[in-house]
Amino acid sequence: VQLQASGGGLVQAGGSLRLSCAASGPTFSSAAMGWFRQAPGKERESVAAISWSGSSSYYAGFVKGRFTISRDNAKNTVDLQMNSLKPEDTAVYYCAASFRSRWPSSDTRSYDHWGQGTLVTVSS
Repeated sequence: VQLQASGGGLVQAGGSLRLSCAASGPTFSSAAMGWFRQAPGKERESVAAISWSGSSSYYAGFVKGRFTISRDNAKNTVDLQMNSLKPEDTAVYYCAASFRSRWPSSDTRSYDHWGQGTLVTVSS
């Protein structure tokens, strides 16, 4: 599976962005998917994750109520809608696929495949 993340950019605080991750390969629908982020000088952290069917999702505490993860297995995509963005949301955002479990996980070790990342910059 190859993953291609897109949708990053520069936005003012309070604004919105929608990230999209396009996956290649016929097995996408059997994988749990996650979004992670990494700010300069910090470790990669989980943002959100979604089960293979989309029926179950996980959100990090700092994004609850602001971000929404969704997937379309027919189109092999997983999106992250980000609203009410804050300067501290500035980071490179990565999508990842896990074939080890069909259920959402916040653990980077659960994920087998990673996209190249897309930069989100939130100005104050």
